[in-house]
Amino acid sequence: MFDLSLAANWVFLLFAVVALLGGGTVVLSRNLIHAALGLVATLSSSAALFLILGAEFVAWVIIMVYVGAVIVLFLFGIMITRAPIGREVSLDNERRGMAAGTALVLFATLAWASVSAFGDVELTGIGEPTSTDTIAEALFGRFVLPFEIVSFVLLAALIGGIVLARRDATPDEGNPV
Repeated sequence: MFDLSLAANWVFLLFAVVALLGGGTVVLSRNLIHAALGLVATLSSSAALFLILGAEFVAWVIIMVYVGAVIVLFLFGIMITRAPIGREVSLDNERRGMAAGTALVLFATLAWASVSAFGDVELTGIGEPTSTDTIAEALFGRFVLPFEIVSFVLLAALIGGIVLARRDATPDEGNPV
């Protein structure tokens, strides 16, 4: 079922273990920054697993959208709101074990469902993966204008959020800028 003589299986195992450890860090960490970095590790490993599968477009979308945008915005929001970066005792949740247990049960359920559905069936006759050029042409050929409009709307929302969150006191309010 899992032939350890193949190098691809070792690479898969490496990225799968990194994804599991990163997910555990997200769930169990008491530090917000460490949890975000664990999420980066998990998402990056997921992208690497998609690259192994030949789905390069999905892998790069995960890297650009989730790691490159969502995590950066998450960290940016922490810094803008001046949230405590270190371990905050008042924010500790004593139910971390319950969260880890729920994650473990979900993982076991998904693993069991995958193995029972596919077993050790070899996937053959799938053909070549669809190239990124083909997907990009289909996606952005017709929808390039709406895509650009949405990107400008999101940029305006980001700038507006920064302006609202960073409203500093003016000098006439008694606090020097």
